[in-house]
Amino acid sequence: MYAGARSPLAPNACRDSTTLSTGRLIDMTRGAGKEIREAIADPSPECQEKAWNIVIPLVEKLKRCYEHSLELERIVPKLLGQLVGGRLNPTQHLETQQALVKQLAEILEFVLKFDEYKMKTPAIQNDFSYYRRIASRQRLDQTNEMIISTELANRMSLFYAHATPMLKVLSEATSKFVQDNSDNVDNTTETLGTMAKVCLRMLENPKLLAQIEREETHLLLLRVMVGLVILYDHVHPVGAFARGAHVDVKGCVRLLQAQPAVKAEPLLNALRYTTKHLNEDNTPKNIRNLLAA
Repeated sequence: MYAGARSPLAPNACRDSTTLSTGRLIDMTRGAGKEIREAIADPSPECQEKAWNIVIPLVEKLKRCYEHSLELERIVPKLLGQLVGGRLNPTQHLETQQALVKQLAEILEFVLKFDEYKMKTPAIQNDFSYYRRIASRQRLDQTNEMIISTELANRMSLFYAHATPMLKVLSEATSKFVQDNSDNVDNTTETLGTMAKVCLRMLENPKLLAQIEREETHLLLLRVMVGLVILYDHVHPVGAFARGAHVDVKGCVRLLQAQPAVKAEPLLNALRYTTKHLNEDNTPKNIRNLLAA
């Protein structure tokens, strides 16, 4: 499923959308909390400068991440357009456009991985709030250390205020694609559902599972499976949880519950809190019970 065909998109179009490695975000978890507290307690120029010099590189990283979300917003509709349009049915698309399937899988993994980091890193918003406060106070101009405009800072603030900002961008981009391509709604949801079923089958089948040597590959499949369920739930008229949906939500949840908690909980929480239809009346009670926190 994840190797093979040449992508019909421009060579760098999708590759650029996944080059921001989430591993590079790990050093953001430290944040500048210590230096900010010291600067607040001691407003001397030395402490202020020390905190500022620590915050600036972190804010630059936050800017790059935000800009990356804009790239995802631009790329995802193009990717979906290639995967669900034309005369091929969803199964034929997945069989003949495996390079594009891989790109979508990598985007989904990045999105869920990024949001996992963001949710457990309160320093992100604290550092950015400090930057905005000091920048506003000093009225820095472009020739000084103003690395982002006031307008961009406002948009970044709204982006990072969301619990799962990348998933929000991805869900909205996918929903807009469906709205703009109403003739392809069924193909889009069936494609997402089929991909989710393939991930589940790979993770359930002992022979296929034995071929997965790297722990990170196993995690990738889990994240992609959950991301696909979430996207399906956002774009299908009645969602992923209603009877007759093209995804096996119960199977996905039971599989997650069989994993170690460190793997399962972030993904189960993503299903609990970022899906659209879980708490609606047509969601079977047994599904809601399975996902009860």
